Amino acid sequence: MSYLIPWVLLGVCFIALLISLRYNYKFAIIIIEVEDSMTECLGILDDQYSNISKVLEIPIFFDSPQVRQVIDSMKVCKDSILYVANNIAKIEEEQSEED
Repeated sequence: MSYLIPWVLLGVCFIALLISLRYNYKFAIIIIEVEDSMTECLGILDDQYSNISKVLEIPIFFDSPQVRQVIDSMKVCKDSILYVANNIAKIEEEQSEED
C-alpha cells in the first residue's frame, strides 16, 4: 500500500503539469497577438502623425476663430498620438531589455 502513494502523487503532479502547460500556451498566444496588434497600431499612429504634421505645416490664409480652433485641436491630437506611441514603444523597449 505504501508503494501506491508515490505513484498517485506523481500522477497528480503530471496532471497539474499538463493543465499548467495548456494555460501557459494559451497565455503565450494571447501575448503574441497583443504584441502584433500593438506593432500594427504603432505603424498606424506613425502614419497618422506624419499626415497631421504635414497638414499643420501648411500656412492658413483664413483667420476665423473656428479654423484656429480646429488647427489647435489638430495640434493637440498630434501631440497625443506622439505621446501614446512613445508610451507603447517605451513599454516594448522595457520588456525587451528584461528578456
